[in-house]
Amino acid sequence: MLCCCVQTNFAITISQNPNQLRHFDDDFKSRYQDERFNYQGRAVVRRTKSGSGVYETNRNGEATNEPLETEEENNQRDFHINLGPLGWFFYLAIALAVVALVYLLVKEGGSGLFSTKRNKSLIPDEDITAENIENIDIETLIKQAENDTNFRLAIRYYYLLTLKTLSRNDLITFEDDKTNAEYLTELQQTAHFKNFGYISYLYNYIWYGEFPVDLQKYQKAKTHFTDFLKPLKS
Repeated sequence: MLCCCVQTNFAITISQNPNQLRHFDDDFKSRYQDERFNYQGRAVVRRTKSGSGVYETNRNGEATNEPLETEEENNQRDFHINLGPLGWFFYLAIALAVVALVYLLVKEGGSGLFSTKRNKSLIPDEDITAENIENIDIETLIKQAENDTNFRLAIRYYYLLTLKTLSRNDLITFEDDKTNAEYLTELQQTAHFKNFGYISYLYNYIWYGEFPVDLQKYQKAKTHFTDFLKPLKS
């Protein structure tokens, strides 16, 4: 029996192309920066308080000792005022308003807001009484009388300032109906008795005598008052 062996050869041809190198675009990262490609989640900003009873669980559903981390939403909204090209005018108007307010305060005596309650009122000499003398700014009244060259009135204010200062030092009791002689009696046992007697004489001579007082005579009389007041104010 003739056996024929037939040998069959199969040829497989594989087409292979050469490797092709690919490169990333220079701006490829910018395409993956929005929320769609954020795989890390939002940052945790606070944790639940210890002892709250709310804890994390592991993969098996068992509670752990770690407090549950929660996210706190930020409800704040930024508030911006866009004034546009007129922004400079808005700030200029505010600056002018502030300057005007300061001017009005100074003009109307607004500086008194920062001064003490005492010595802030300015009223005519005939309105100065035992009830309000502590609140009268007599020194300013003296300066006003000097600026008006009303030296008789300035001496009048100096005498009232003397009585006010003596009363503050508890050397006399200022009363509306008291005479100069009564004040002098109160000072009889003090070191101020003699000098007070002399300035009382000057006051009576200048104010009640209605004699004209020029600048030179006024300066001499003023010196006696200021010398008397110095040790009482120290």
